[in-house]
Amino acid sequence: MEPFDPIPLSALQHYSYCPRQCALIHQEQSFEENVFTLRGQRDHERVDEPDTRHEDGIRIEQALPLYCDRLGLSGKADVVEFLPDGTPRPVEYKHGPRRAKEHDDIQVAAQALCLEEMTGKRVDEGVIFHHTSRRRRMVSITPQLRAQVETLAIEVRRLMQGGPMPPPTDNPELCRGCSLKDICQPELVGARQKLEELAQTLFEPDDG
Repeated sequence: MEPFDPIPLSALQHYSYCPRQCALIHQEQSFEENVFTLRGQRDHERVDEPDTRHEDGIRIEQALPLYCDRLGLSGKADVVEFLPDGTPRPVEYKHGPRRAKEHDDIQVAAQALCLEEMTGKRVDEGVIFHHTSRRRRMVSITPQLRAQVETLAIEVRRLMQGGPMPPPTDNPELCRGCSLKDICQPELVGARQKLEELAQTLFEPDDG
């Protein structure tokens, strides 16, 4: 197998949130700040610097580099907790209250697959730490999540190797929280697509 450039772990999370967002960030190197990204950066400040400490028999590593050669992934974990038997457990810091989000779970699952390859230990759970509510949410690394990570790795690699720009999402809620909305211009792109479809319909040859 020929070597390939590793995919950033963050790209899987971006793609699962919105493929167009992933393309704008990782293909076109576009990024804009908004209140949500700034809050997220602030919440990550405490885990951005490498550090090692021990609490209740658990070794805690901050800003730990990760890789998975099998899937071609690389990145960094906010925190990895090593249990007394050596089993690693990734902990991802997120801004906002405690609530389930599939794209966050996928990011943690991807970190778990990296840790499995790096340590030889099976990783069955990860953690999302929701900074606003100061609460942890356990994430089971299920077969379904593992399959999603593997599928997304293929799709993201195809995109980053020159795939076409994906269309905007049809979920307005995702657009409202996205810092790239002004760059993406989902309303304009959607209107243009509708006009093109209408034009094709109007000018189709009459078979009758």
